[in-house]
Amino acid sequence: MRKFPEDFIFGGATAAYQCEGATKEDGKGLVCWDVYYKETDGYNPDPASDFYHKYKEDIDNCVKFGINGIRISIAWTRIFPEGFGEPNQKGVDHYHDLFKYCIDNGVEPLVTLHHFDTPYELHKMGDFTNKKVQEYFIDYAKFCLNEFTEVTKWATFNEIWPWSVNQFVMGTFPPGEKYRFDKTVECIHGMLYCHAVVVNYFKDNNIKGEMGVIHSLQTVYPVDEDSANVEAAKRVDAISNGLAIEATFLGEYTDETVERVNYILRANDMADFDPSKDEMAEIKKSAGRMDFLGINSYNANWYKAYEGENYHHHNGTGDKGTSKSMLKGMGQEVKPEGLPRTDWDWIIYPQGLYDMIMRVSEYENCNKIYITENGMGIKEELNENKTVEDDDRIDYVRDHLDVVLRANENGANVKGYYLWSLMDMFSWSNGYNKRYGFFFVDFETQERYPKKSAYWFKELSETKELR
Repeated sequence: MRKFPEDFIFGGATAAYQCEGATKEDGKGLVCWDVYYKETDGYNPDPASDFYHKYKEDIDNCVKFGINGIRISIAWTRIFPEGFGEPNQKGVDHYHDLFKYCIDNGVEPLVTLHHFDTPYELHKMGDFTNKKVQEYFIDYAKFCLNEFTEVTKWATFNEIWPWSVNQFVMGTFPPGEKYRFDKTVECIHGMLYCHAVVVNYFKDNNIKGEMGVIHSLQTVYPVDEDSANVEAAKRVDAISNGLAIEATFLGEYTDETVERVNYILRANDMADFDPSKDEMAEIKKSAGRMDFLGINSYNANWYKAYEGENYHHHNGTGDKGTSKSMLKGMGQEVKPEGLPRTDWDWIIYPQGLYDMIMRVSEYENCNKIYITENGMGIKEELNENKTVEDDDRIDYVRDHLDVVLRANENGANVKGYYLWSLMDMFSWSNGYNKRYGFFFVDFETQERYPKKSAYWFKELSETKELR
């Protein structure tokens, strides 16, 4: 039996577009997904979990089940319907009401400024590859920091690497482009630059509270010790983890990381990555000023060398064994035999989270870590008792919390864990058939039903004891 510290946050995570619904209410503007789903006959994010109207019920469930922290993102187009211009007061008022209800009930909000929902009018300009879009985001971020003074935990972005690569390489996010590694790197760097500007503004103006960023950090391993496979894994790590980690903590990109990124670009007949000195100066200034790092972690990845053409197939249906990824200049993803995986081909490997926590903890200015997303997507239905016996999820969470405790015992400083997700929500590329929540949502009636994992987590948060 091992114990968590008294101030540890036992949280649940959400994202505005995935849970709010109400995409056309109270002056909310279009986001890139609204148009993308319409053009591709995709999923319908209305009503999602109807969090826009039912947030009080969800916060009440947090209180009942010992959940003392919630990740929330602000929908940019509820504040600025086109991404810029005059603020929409109805949107501003909504978030004031939401944050107040959280705080009044002892559920501390950690608020993310951008969670995969760039305004449509800005996204069609190239998203964060465009300097004007970067400027509009910075203006929006400054507005929020000055307006929502009740919030004391802020994150600039959620998952810079997945947002960038899914837009421009994998083709699963709008605009659905494939194998544009150059745009992916431009987008990553543009977001890291914006993050730096916002961190520096936060600190230069002595805004109260904590400021951080949330990175998706999945440990990358070679399939074996063959030198070509080791190098392939290092190249994948450089573009997916290295750029974000180094900008965040070093304020620069190491020569090794830039060379590996440029190897990928050259292999695809694209120009080298060459960030401007002014941008790097801003990033350098921000290094060490961040109060926390949020780590989103679901799986680990294994790679081997690959010399062929680009091919990627995303398993969006839960048909186990169908995902394939072979990327020129990077490598071929391999799913090792003997390791459990979800229906969506995500390897379940808690050691990967441990290895990443210890890796980032080596930076002296890594002050504090929150596990801001971790969880298991399952195809679920209510049983006759109006609940879900999700023992697999309980085992998954227990095993990942075990490595969090082990990391802390070995010198890390992880101060909270937010399950993805608080309740079942809409999924970007899976619709409604992939459930992650502590609370089952009947998407027809919007009724909430606590799963077995919710009762397990309640006992954990009350006793602070992992058994």
